[in-house]
Amino acid sequence: MMDASTNDYTFVPDLLAAQEIPAEGILTRTILNTPYSKAVLFTFSQGQELSEHTASVPALLHILMGKARIGLGADKVDAGQGSWIHMPANMKHCVRAETPLVMLLVMLKKPGQ
Repeated sequence: MMDASTNDYTFVPDLLAAQEIPAEGILTRTILNTPYSKAVLFTFSQGQELSEHTASVPALLHILMGKARIGLGADKVDAGQGSWIHMPANMKHCVRAETPLVMLLVMLKKPGQ
């Protein structure tokens, strides 16, 4: 992945470039980690899942490629390319890749978290 980082910004021209879907499993790559946010790119092979869990900070999910079934509290939603989700802190959630999947997770942190 090509990127340019300075003290002021991070630029990634194409999050999907050079992102290989694993034959089996889930790969993660942290692309940003600041005092206020952390961005992690996930790639899932079809059928892989993150079991139900919570995060202590609010988070954003953006589906960049593929389809997923996402649990959000008591709800289940079908998410595809372009889907965007905001989750408050401590919300139970899970992700199942219905197809090969690329997902961006952005965690919104308070300084010191």
